[in-house]
Amino acid sequence: MRLRKINLFDSIVILTIIISFVLFVLYPFIAVFNYGIKGDLIQSFLSNKQYYNKLFINSLKVALGTTVLTTIFSIFISIFYFISSGRIKKILVFIFMIAIISPPFVTSLSYINLFGRRGLITYNLLKLNYDPYGYWGIISMQSVTHIAINALLLIGFISSIDRSVINSARSLGANTNRIILDIILPLFRPAIKVVVLLTFIRSMADFSTPAIVGGKYNVLATEGYLAFIAEGDVSKAVIMNLIILLPSLIIFLVFSKSFRSTATESRGLVSVSLNMRKSGVIYYISAIASTLMLFALVSLYGAIILSAFSTMEYGKLVLTLQNFSDASEYISGVFIRSIIYALIAGGLSSVIGHVLQYYINIRKIKSLKIIDFVATLPYILPGTFFGLGYVLAFNSTPLKLTGTAAIVVLNLIFKQMPFASKIGYSSVSQVSTSQLKSVRDLGGSRINEIKDVVFPLSKRGLYVSFVNGFTATMTTIGSIIFLVYPSQKVATLVMFDVIESGKYDIGSVIAFYIIVICLLVNVVYYLVINRKR
Repeated sequence: MRLRKINLFDSIVILTIIISFVLFVLYPFIAVFNYGIKGDLIQSFLSNKQYYNKLFINSLKVALGTTVLTTIFSIFISIFYFISSGRIKKILVFIFMIAIISPPFVTSLSYINLFGRRGLITYNLLKLNYDPYGYWGIISMQSVTHIAINALLLIGFISSIDRSVINSARSLGANTNRIILDIILPLFRPAIKVVVLLTFIRSMADFSTPAIVGGKYNVLATEGYLAFIAEGDVSKAVIMNLIILLPSLIIFLVFSKSFRSTATESRGLVSVSLNMRKSGVIYYISAIASTLMLFALVSLYGAIILSAFSTMEYGKLVLTLQNFSDASEYISGVFIRSIIYALIAGGLSSVIGHVLQYYINIRKIKSLKIIDFVATLPYILPGTFFGLGYVLAFNSTPLKLTGTAAIVVLNLIFKQMPFASKIGYSSVSQVSTSQLKSVRDLGGSRINEIKDVVFPLSKRGLYVSFVNGFTATMTTIGSIIFLVYPSQKVATLVMFDVIESGKYDIGSVIAFYIIVICLLVNVVYYLVINRKR
């Protein structure tokens, strides 16, 4: 369709978008590199090369171990989901949803409660003095955390596979094993590569899980966090974050094509009823893997609830509400602040993502495609790298924002932009150009196009993006750990602090609150979407 020339409103919006992304995404990224190329940093790295090499190898071992374990379990779970009945599918999705709306290190808390030296299972039931810390503790808890979100990603992909092809193979005599090996897994490859990409990057950047269950096993992310928070050594923190970024960038470049293709790979496929037998070695292995994972998740999250509502007295578990009373002094005002931040970050990131895609895909502003790439940078960057970039970029005039709530909120907004932009693309690409043309023919302005056509037709995408942004903000820790002053802490940071100080009961209470709040928001979203339908 023919587009009108860019008017004053377009110019203002486009310029605002460009300045915002350059200032709050690209500039912090450049600030870290600019700080990193200084001569003293290079000298510091060379003089402690053996120390950094050891940390890098440890981090790489953890990331590779977590990636392999997570990918295998996620594939088996998605296959089991695909073949299972509707009731089992609902149970799987519900439990995985609980897992992804929880703080990323909350499983480490349950792990200690269940398997620590005074754990409910190891000490109280089995009378063992088990040491849960170290390499296997880290990859176990990281894997449990990542499996939930990766399984949901694969489930979404596998659910859109053309089932008529599978039914045709069945009618030709193919058994379940052959269908999985010859049809499902080959179609699955792009999504599997995305799972590998996401898991590796997140594992390399995770400092909270190793800090809680790592023990003496040190990794780059945790040491970088301690260098900044405990030692005040910015140079050391920058070096470690740059080292973390290098393999993450390599993995992203290798798998970025698959990452882009998963959004369009399955479009236009036919959805018919599935006729597939629950048999074969692969199916039974998938069923066992899914059962084990469900048991692990139910046990870990059940332990959080149990720990929140109980305490140990004379070696016995006693139900109590005292933990909630004890937690009140730690969370006074914290949850109100967290919810406000989450509402702002979720709402603004959703709107900005859709407006950006409107100008790229409907208005055909080619220059914004560069901004669209810039918007993906927070997806690649480790959370601590992105937070450290904000510290270095906005700690002096005329852009001094450190110590304010604004720097935290801005970081949260632009940290969610990769997802918001991708959802915005999916929503805006389905808006009919004829409707936009009708608005213009009736004398409507550009504001009318966005307000009366694009946003109403993109409601589902706006809701999804908002809920994701809200949940991610409520459960995030990495990107804001360096930005929040003690008097402005959010719930996840308070939770992390109390767990590190050994107050596991209070940590369980805070985790319980976070899960309930995020669950309520997701339930409201579900009800709104279904009411609209």
